[in-house]
Amino acid sequence: PFAALLGAFKAQHELRLVAIGGKDSMSGTFNDIDVPPTLVSFALAPGDTKHVVSPEFKEVGSLISFIEVPRDENQLPNFGTLKEIAATLHGANILAAHTLDHGGIATGLSKMAFGNGIGANIKTDINLHQERFLSFLIESKEEIDGGIVIGRTQIEPTIQVGSETLKLGELYDAWTSPLAEIYPETEDPSTSEADTFTSTFESKRSTTKTKNPKVIIPAFPGTNSEYDSAKAFGEVGAQAEIQVFRNLTPQAVEESLSNLAKSIRKSQILMLPGGFSAGDEPAGSGKFIATILRSPEVADAVMDLLKNRDGLILGICNGFQALIKTGLVPYGEIREPQPGDPTLTFNDIGRHIARYATTRISSTQSPWLADTQVGDLHNIPFSHGEGKFYANKEDLRNLAATGQIATQYTDLNGQPTMAPDFNPNGSIHAIEGISSPCGRVLGKMGHTERQGPDVGQNISGNLYQPLFRAGVKYFS
Repeated sequence: PFAALLGAFKAQHELRLVAIGGKDSMSGTFNDIDVPPTLVSFALAPGDTKHVVSPEFKEVGSLISFIEVPRDENQLPNFGTLKEIAATLHGANILAAHTLDHGGIATGLSKMAFGNGIGANIKTDINLHQERFLSFLIESKEEIDGGIVIGRTQIEPTIQVGSETLKLGELYDAWTSPLAEIYPETEDPSTSEADTFTSTFESKRSTTKTKNPKVIIPAFPGTNSEYDSAKAFGEVGAQAEIQVFRNLTPQAVEESLSNLAKSIRKSQILMLPGGFSAGDEPAGSGKFIATILRSPEVADAVMDLLKNRDGLILGICNGFQALIKTGLVPYGEIREPQPGDPTLTFNDIGRHIARYATTRISSTQSPWLADTQVGDLHNIPFSHGEGKFYANKEDLRNLAATGQIATQYTDLNGQPTMAPDFNPNGSIHAIEGISSPCGRVLGKMGHTERQGPDVGQNISGNLYQPLFRAGVKYFS
């Protein structure tokens, strides 16, 4: 570890980079498990997001080039040359870039091809399997200074090396199979089917009129989406305020409860953002926020917002979990949970998922969905460990009859499905979001707030769901 630290310092010194800290969490002994001392390092490169290039192949027929940084007898790089290469790549018009490692060019080509299913035709005498630390694979339309062209991208989903042809599907299976039993990507496909729900409503407007509604966004210990949420609201004209809930002392908790209640009474919208409040403990997510919402002072302010001031409430991911644990969805009021109530539970695969999924608008009953039409499809990022929606048959019938099933997971054709490739958590009838009976409370798992011109550039489909815009228009 000490030698590794010296190496890290040399790289930092030669490249004139600032250390930003780290944490040793990979050593020690626990019961019969011994973990050898390990240095885990990471790098951060501040810059304009417009210059960020992802590693997957983007186009068919483009050049694939290999660029290697020379190393000395101790296998240390020539840092001067490395900086020159970096400057060249930063100024070049490149489509994709991938840094290589112990797997060499072969591994790099596979990873670059997996992303979009674009294959490669390779013609080179260079050893494809030799480790290539400090080297680059580049996709570009034109030749790159210092690069050796080794092939071109192709529409066939294969990697061709001379007379040998490797199918991307088989390569991907080989890449993912070693840990598939420990960390399965999908559970066994469900034998149940997903119904398609359709409920169309006319747009509603609030009796409270304001051009720039105020949004209160409480940030609880573990919340991580408050800034994205505030940005999304601000871009459509709302006045978003993030309020940190302090819990280090009993006095701080009491003050935070009082401040939150007062802020809710001054706001038109309450937004509960995503994250992992209180580390999703004890035994499940959203309980910390639900406890806060049930406190008498906050509960009175929340119900006043709904019953007397025609306000809106939105909960995404962790916020949705809190809404469903308090009863705000699907019942539209804060109440104690009863056995058999609709709930959110652990994903079928038993662990956290982080991916995009397609969702379908199933009802326009909620003002939050007033700028959409039933059947609209959106590609939304998801990040959760407990996102599986479940309800009994009677509750499902009631939710469908009242138009409270807001959104569903779908396949690429827009058909709600239980297939784990498209329904990432195994939600019953592919339900992603539900609303209160009045529609003014909406809970959903997908992070609609995580969008923008530099987000999801390699994701196809409609990435913009006009949730926040509709919420602001509700008060106009």
